[in-house]
Amino acid sequence: MIVTVLAFSAGRDPRGCATVAAAVATGQLSVGWSNDRIDLRRDVAARRTDKPLAAGALRPGTVSLAAALALAACVPFSLANGRIAGTVHLVAVAAAWAYNLGVKRTLWSPLPYALAFGLLPAFITLALPGSPWPGRWALAAGALLGVGAHFANVLPDIEDDLGAGVRGLPQRLGAHGSRVAAGLSLAAVSVFLIFGPAGRIGSAGWAGLALSALLACAVPLASRGPRSRLPFLATLGLALLDVALLLLRGGRLT
Repeated sequence: MIVTVLAFSAGRDPRGCATVAAAVATGQLSVGWSNDRIDLRRDVAARRTDKPLAAGALRPGTVSLAAALALAACVPFSLANGRIAGTVHLVAVAAAWAYNLGVKRTLWSPLPYALAFGLLPAFITLALPGSPWPGRWALAAGALLGVGAHFANVLPDIEDDLGAGVRGLPQRLGAHGSRVAAGLSLAAVSVFLIFGPAGRIGSAGWAGLALSALLACAVPLASRGPRSRLPFLATLGLALLDVALLLLRGGRLT
C-alpha cells in the first residue's frame, strides 16, 4: 500500500502502480511464507498458536509451495516495471530471503532490512522515463526505516529468539537497547524526509517533524513488557507519517 502510494506520487500511471503493487505483494508473500516455514520448529517450540503453520492448521509442504509460487510470480511482476527497476526490486526480495535463511542469527541482521527498504525508492524511480535514481536522502530514509522496523519488530520475540539461539543485533542489545535503536533510526528517517528534498518546509512539515519526534520517543518508552506490540505499532505510525511527510514535500524522490 505504502509503496503504491509513493509510486503514484512519483508519477507512475495506474497501470504502473498496479505492477508495483503486484511485485511488492508477491515478494512480501514469498518472504512471509518462507519465514514461517523456516521457523516452523522454533515457532512450535515457542507455542506460537498465532501462526497457522505452527498451530497445525496448514501443512509445511503447502506453505513451501505457496512461498515458491509467490517468488516465481514476483519475477515477472517486478520486471514488468522495467529491467533495471525490476532487478533492483528482486535484489531487495533476495535480501529479505537472506535474512530468513540465516542472516537474522548474526550481528549483521539489520543489513537485509536496510538494503530491502533502502532500494524501494529506487524501484519506484527507475521505472520512470529516463530511469533516474532517487535522491540520496530517499535511499537513506528508506534504509533507516528498515533498520527501525527490524528492531521494533523483533522486540516481542527477543526472549524466545535467545532461547532458540537466534542472536541477531537486537537480541544482543536487549529489549531496552533495541527500543532506543528503533527510536533513533525512525527519528532520523523523518529528518531526512523533511530536510532532504529541495523546497520550503512549511508549517505542515514542521508539525509532522514534531509529531514524528513524539512517536519516535514512544518506541523506546511505550512499554517495558518483553512481548509488547506497542513499539511496533508506533513504528507503523511513523511509517505512515513519513509517507505523509514525503507527499507533503511533493513526492520528489529524484
